[in-house]
Amino acid sequence: MRYDLNLLPIFVALMEERSVTRAAERLGMTQPALSNALSRLRAMLQDQLFIRERYGIQPTPIALELAPVIADALAKLDDAVLGQQDFDPATAERLLTIAPNGYVEFVLVPAIVARLQQVAPGIRLRLTPYGTDLAETGVVSGTTALVLGRITDPPDNLVVQHLMDEGLDCVVRTDHPEVRDTITREQFERLRHVNVMPPGRLRAGLFQALAQQHLRRDVAISVTNFFAVAEMVAVTDYCATLPKLICRRLDLDPRIKVLPAPVDLGTFPIEMAWHVRYRHDPAHRWLRTTIGEIIAEISASAARS
Repeated sequence: MRYDLNLLPIFVALMEERSVTRAAERLGMTQPALSNALSRLRAMLQDQLFIRERYGIQPTPIALELAPVIADALAKLDDAVLGQQDFDPATAERLLTIAPNGYVEFVLVPAIVARLQQVAPGIRLRLTPYGTDLAETGVVSGTTALVLGRITDPPDNLVVQHLMDEGLDCVVRTDHPEVRDTITREQFERLRHVNVMPPGRLRAGLFQALAQQHLRRDVAISVTNFFAVAEMVAVTDYCATLPKLICRRLDLDPRIKVLPAPVDLGTFPIEMAWHVRYRHDPAHRWLRTTIGEIIAEISASAARS
């Protein structure tokens, strides 16, 4: 029997999106074109495959059985084809989507973009939010090249690489009336705090570290990103507990001073994850290697300072 391989990515998109509309948007197709392709899929695989329901479509038992086989076949085909392609970052033109969490976007993405401008001007990045669910980033389905941040409970089709461990410090305004060159446990618990609540796992990590040290924190205001913290701290007597590399950036602001946390709050990991189908894609491999090199340089510079 002859198979139309062009239909298999459509099957995967429908399986992962469970919506004709979302699958069409993901593949850059019109809904009528996708519906026509689905009809051909049904004829080729001799099954209804997807049943319309109130909130989308649901796969049939045959579709569920075929899904891992088709996904694995496409991944192997990608490996075979893409692994043979040459990649020259100086001349290549690609648009790659990455999903950094708030920490990575603040600390690492500017350095990544600067490196691309220097050595790979034709490689463009599109950032998509890294929320609480890895599937929402697109990395699980493969529409996003990679996710950067703290990776917890990754599915089997993701490859995870540890990049670095990061610690925590405190920031207050330079002319704080109570805090001088150090901050004591008593001061920390007496002060009011700016709390950063980005989506994802970093929030849970900080809360857990404080709980493990039995360190209380009186939160005055919660913000959604790290960019707001400096302005909040600079005009109040509040304190904020932030990752060390972010504190290093804020330390350049004369209104802000950085102090060690009053107790050891441990570290949290920064990781990178990508879909198995991109293991051998030359452009993806080059981007991952470049990111690893940049993080190594930043970590080494931080250790020297």
